[in-house]
Amino acid sequence: MAIWGVVNQKGGVGKTTTVVNLAAALGLEGQRVLVVDADPQGNTTTGFGVGKSKLQSSLFEVLVDGVSASETIVATSVPNVSLLPATLDLAGSELALMGRLSRETVLRQALEPIAGDYEWVIIDSPPSLGLLTVNTLVASRYLLVPMQCEFYALEGLTQLIRTIELVRYQLNSSLEVKKVLLTMYDPRTRLAVEVAREVRGFFGSVVSDIFVPRNVRLTEAPGFGEPSVVRSPSAPGSKAYIKLAKEMIADAT
Repeated sequence: MAIWGVVNQKGGVGKTTTVVNLAAALGLEGQRVLVVDADPQGNTTTGFGVGKSKLQSSLFEVLVDGVSASETIVATSVPNVSLLPATLDLAGSELALMGRLSRETVLRQALEPIAGDYEWVIIDSPPSLGLLTVNTLVASRYLLVPMQCEFYALEGLTQLIRTIELVRYQLNSSLEVKKVLLTMYDPRTRLAVEVAREVRGFFGSVVSDIFVPRNVRLTEAPGFGEPSVVRSPSAPGSKAYIKLAKEMIADAT
């Protein structure tokens, strides 16, 4: 079992797209996967077609009210993939947890009883460095950092790395940036090639050789409540995530 946090405080880098499609691709490979939607926008929950209005509880109740994760997890339409969903209520969790002792470890404590039931636990974090992201960093063993191949790709990266180092030093000594994934890649542009080179220069060998291209199928799939790897498995973006899933399974064995 491995707990992966998918983090980048910049929005629009393909973080949720990566979580949904990577998890679905792992599930289709026969891997037992739990997806944790720790972003108050709840886009991962929507991406799996889970109706938020019908939920009995969500990650907010798990973190703030002590509802057990096992009671909150729901099945998805993708084989082997379960979801700990989020609603907009989660936006109030940081304020609700502010005065609590060990507030940075609440998510880790919630996942500990059930994480062993899965081969992969993948956490989608918010596009910020607030308490929910810190909880993701504390709960995770490995980090996957999606980065878009655009001009501002490395902007703010120093702050993210500093936060990771602080969490590693104070709260989670085993935390490791295990994989960096380049998204929205267009090999026809010089900029994309230069950004890819710059990211490799910064992160080194943890940058995956897999590039996720700009692909309309990836962006339209959430509107149908299905991961692109399920709805359009032959699309270039879907193929990239299927390849990534296989790469990660091979790395884990």
